[in-house]
Amino acid sequence: MGEMVVVQGTTVPSGGNFEVEPTTNANGDNPDPAKTGCKDPIFAVLFYVNVIAILAVVAVYGVPAMNGVKSASYMGYVTIAAVFGILSLALSGVGLILLMSCPALIIKCGLIFSVVMSLLYCIYSFLFMNMFYGIIAVVFFMITVCYAKAVWSRIPFAAVNMLTAATAIKANLGVTFFAVFFTVVEVAWFVLWTIALSGVYDETVNCSDDGNNADGSCNINYGLLFLLFLSLYFTQQVLQSCVHVTVAGTVATWWVAPDESGCCSKAVCNSFIRTVTTSFGSICFGSLLVAILQALKAIASAAQSNDDMALLACIAQCIIGCLQRILEYFNKWAYIYVGVYGYSYIEAGKAVMQLFKDRGWEAIIADDLVSGAIFLVCVVIGLIIGGIGVALATINSQTMELAMNSLWAAFGIGFVAGLFVCCILLSTIASGVNTVLVMFADAPQEFQRNHPELSEKMRTVWEEFYPGSI
Repeated sequence: MGEMVVVQGTTVPSGGNFEVEPTTNANGDNPDPAKTGCKDPIFAVLFYVNVIAILAVVAVYGVPAMNGVKSASYMGYVTIAAVFGILSLALSGVGLILLMSCPALIIKCGLIFSVVMSLLYCIYSFLFMNMFYGIIAVVFFMITVCYAKAVWSRIPFAAVNMLTAATAIKANLGVTFFAVFFTVVEVAWFVLWTIALSGVYDETVNCSDDGNNADGSCNINYGLLFLLFLSLYFTQQVLQSCVHVTVAGTVATWWVAPDESGCCSKAVCNSFIRTVTTSFGSICFGSLLVAILQALKAIASAAQSNDDMALLACIAQCIIGCLQRILEYFNKWAYIYVGVYGYSYIEAGKAVMQLFKDRGWEAIIADDLVSGAIFLVCVVIGLIIGGIGVALATINSQTMELAMNSLWAAFGIGFVAGLFVCCILLSTIASGVNTVLVMFADAPQEFQRNHPELSEKMRTVWEEFYPGSI
């Protein structure tokens, strides 16, 4: 038993306190050990250029706008953004506790939520759109109902994976501190980006109230707006992915070397260090691809709202949205191998997809019930923060007038802030579940040896729903 298991660049010997079986894929091959050195460094450089660029925009446009005639308006806007960020952070912690305490219940609520939302969209389509959209909505509603009915019996399967992930996170609770750290950075970035956007808007956007357009539309510099959205989404994706990769490395180390677990253990710290150093370029690579699609989708939405080629913009939103979901799905699994074995972005994507292809588990990863449950919690928190925004705007009419033009704006800003912050913090659970799925495919013997009770639960449930998969 001279083989080694490599997690986050750390070789765990077979024997002694960390005795494990060799990790192999379905073809009997050992995964290549993680290579040393920084992966995809050019994309890390692009991320730093992005940060420097926003700082420059803040200095050139943001600060003068804050000190200008409209400074009170922008200060109120920034203050509310900061308040929303802090409230979102606190409520996200509550959501994290709920997910770890009653996973099966939250998963059930997530499925019911998807059905209810589909039904509401059907009603909205028939009342406020047209018959064609209504028929399409009915089709999607029927698909959603059929899906919920088909996977309802598999909730115990999803719950046991979430239980295993939650156990690993509890054993390495310090990883949540890093999630909070990245969340705080996201809040700070949101405020900074708000200042930059305020300054650019003040300098470049001309609307009909200035006498430019008789139809009430605005003259918008879409190129500059695209770059601003790209910067926002790029940074948000990087921060969220950093949490994902840090959790992946931590859970994988807990999987093969449980004695290294602890609140601020070596497993947690080493995983974080590798995330922000050698694996950072790979994280930026995947994040930039998603951010480009998100920014294009936001531009298409803005064009549609401003009546600029509305039909083409609507079609573009649909196409880009589909591409975005595909890429996000790919990234979710690729980042596991980035965090576990230190692969580059392309190598990681190929490795993890080949792993599931060899195992014949495509159906398993398609049943992504956990993400639905997490999304429900994020939406609820976003709605709560949006409601708080409306309450603040209603109580303080001056704040509403200076910082927000309408109650809808107050709700929208609060909802987005709550959703973004919650997604980052709760991604610890989602990342843990994804890592559990990959590690159970890649290293089931190690799990049986180090965590026999949890392993028995997972094996029992997996064999019930997917006979012969292990």
